Amino acid sequence: MNRALRCLPLLILALAWEFISRTGLVSGSALPSLVKIGEAWWGLARDGDLWTHGAASAWRVGAGLFCAIVIGAALGIGMAWWRPADMVLGPFVEIFYPLPKSALIPVTALWLGFGDGSKILLIALGCMLPVTIGAYNGARSSDRTLVWSARSMGAGRLRVLRDVVAPSALPELLSGIRTALAISFVLLIASELIVARSGFGYLIGFLGANGTYEPMFAVVLTVAFLGFVADRLYQAFTRRVFAWRE
Repeated sequence: MNRALRCLPLLILALAWEFISRTGLVSGSALPSLVKIGEAWWGLARDGDLWTHGAASAWRVGAGLFCAIVIGAALGIGMAWWRPADMVLGPFVEIFYPLPKSALIPVTALWLGFGDGSKILLIALGCMLPVTIGAYNGARSSDRTLVWSARSMGAGRLRVLRDVVAPSALPELLSGIRTALAISFVLLIASELIVARSGFGYLIGFLGANGTYEPMFAVVLTVAFLGFVADRLYQAFTRRVFAWRE
């Protein structure tokens, strides 16, 4: 019952969208009918364009997010555990965190061109900071009593880091990863719209520039759906990780 109620707003939105489109309150080119969008989606899927460009986007976002999680988690925990690292890297994190990450699109394109590398680098840089901050805050908030107890029992710094600090950082780290997951989709589409020859963002720009708006909306809604599913799957994963708390 609760799941049905949570889907109700989406159903209302779909019905309102279809009503507005069919009654002509908004131009059909500005807001095509969902039925026509569905037909256009099927055409893209049948021709293979959706899968070809989707595979390119999936590789870029997956590789970039993986690099961001690995490097960001290591940096965050390292900064929290080792004061010299915090002194050196902390100012860089503070400077670059408020920077709009889309501003790095021309920079990464200049460095690595229009291929996959520039998009992966952009996503890695943009998503690394929330992961780093989440890991840092989690590690800093670890229970000092547990740390002292482990040290008093003869555990070395690496053992304390592995068995006490890293598990303590996990909740904040997973929260930072969820933020990074959302940012990765934004950066992916933004970069592909500007500097790409494949991918969902490129396909959206190409279809829009040619005036084929139904397929364009089909790709936009596909990206929105994939982002929604990815977030829900990640929440299910985190619930399983913390099932022991229940």
